Amino acid sequence: MRRSTNRVNLDYKILIVDDEPGIIDSLSVVLKRSGYQFVGLTDPLEAIEKVREEKYDLLILDYLMYPIHGDKVVERIREFNNELYILLLTGHKDLAPPLETIKALEIQGYCEKGDRFDQLLLLVESGIKSISQMRTIKKFQEGLNKILQSVPKIYQLQPIDNILEDILAEILPLVNSKNAFILIDDITRISSGNNSIFKGIGKYKKKVADFMEMLDPELMEFIGSARINKKVVKLDKKVIIPLINEYLQDIGIIFVEGDDLEDGLKLLELYSNQASSSINNAFLHSLVNIKNDELNKTYDQLRETYMDTIEALRMVVDAKDIYTRGHSDRVAYFAVKIGEAFDFSKEELELLRISGIFHDVGKIGTSDDILFKSQKLNEKEYEEIKKHPLKGARILSAVSMFKEVVPIVKCHHERIDGKGYPEGLTKDEIPFLARIISVADAFDAMISDRRYRSRLKFEEARNQLIQGSGTQFDVEVVEKFIHQLSDFEQMAKEVASTFE
Repeated sequence: MRRSTNRVNLDYKILIVDDEPGIIDSLSVVLKRSGYQFVGLTDPLEAIEKVREEKYDLLILDYLMYPIHGDKVVERIREFNNELYILLLTGHKDLAPPLETIKALEIQGYCEKGDRFDQLLLLVESGIKSISQMRTIKKFQEGLNKILQSVPKIYQLQPIDNILEDILAEILPLVNSKNAFILIDDITRISSGNNSIFKGIGKYKKKVADFMEMLDPELMEFIGSARINKKVVKLDKKVIIPLINEYLQDIGIIFVEGDDLEDGLKLLELYSNQASSSINNAFLHSLVNIKNDELNKTYDQLRETYMDTIEALRMVVDAKDIYTRGHSDRVAYFAVKIGEAFDFSKEELELLRISGIFHDVGKIGTSDDILFKSQKLNEKEYEEIKKHPLKGARILSAVSMFKEVVPIVKCHHERIDGKGYPEGLTKDEIPFLARIISVADAFDAMISDRRYRSRLKFEEARNQLIQGSGTQFDVEVVEKFIHQLSDFEQMAKEVASTFE
């Protein structure tokens, strides 16, 4: 929410100088009504020292004063202060100093005194706008200088941990912030699967396990969204900036908290470009000299804790309703069985298992009123429930270890005939593993009790799969699963514990 005009005006200090106390009193009333903070003086010599000793943004002074006129006051002030915005008051326009003098002393404006101060107030408001713009320009210039000074540092040959710490330390002054963190992918470890590196500062200067506890589902979804869309996500007093390398690849995010992020956001974006390049440069040139055992320990801890975090969210979804408890585990089981029928590799089967476990994690953000409703959902409620694949995909996108799971979770409600959601994909547009999860998900839903209906018998569920083959479901996937279901009694025994 934008600050009120009066609150903004309090950010600027005005000095009024006039040897007539009545003028100062009148001006004080006008300025106070508009929310400005000000000081009034009748002695021009005292005013010069006041400006020398304190910081003022705008000076309003009379031209004809004793013992020295306004132009002489300005002349002395300009000897040590060229930034002060100055408005000159005159009793009559014929008594104003020559235009050459006004220009030479960099006096920004003048007006005649009168019974009303409407013209002066307009000049003050115009002056404040100019001062505000100059502040922004100056802040931007200072920020750019800081970026230029910091760039060589973050490009130095040093461990990635040090580079990230330097990046965070340089970011905070740009937006007057204290709390931030970086979450990036380690692209040097592609052979063993993408891993993520975390570094925090301020309240986020935590161990990985403690940091993960600070991530709520909503923040994880926003982080995932920033990475997927490669766009800045602005929240209340928070901002998530995606890190994009020179090949336009997403390699992570920078998260910054602060009360005044708006003015410095452009600086953050500029700096993030340099940060992305320095990080990418470090990886590409193998400049990471953290000991392998320490790095592996950090990776394993991050993976374990993030898996625990997502697992906890998934358990919350399952635990909400007795009718869906164990559903994700059973979907994972059936999906793996289908994968085995296709002779999938061990890695592919594990990807299917994880996708099945986490396929409904997006429901963590769905209202209980909708999840627990025993009657048919209305159109608005159905549209809300249809959002859960996207929400789940965003949550899982926050950390790169789930990179391959994301499209499967996102597309597990798509249909072969294009009538699914969230994107209405058809046939081969749908990832093959998502087509497998779709069949496993539908089958378990049919043979499980729900609030709005009782479970179907095995033969009925089997027939519905066959009927939906080629429209809702992939033909080949259904064929393989039907063949596997010939031993359904044994399969049911293997997952019996999840039905309890």
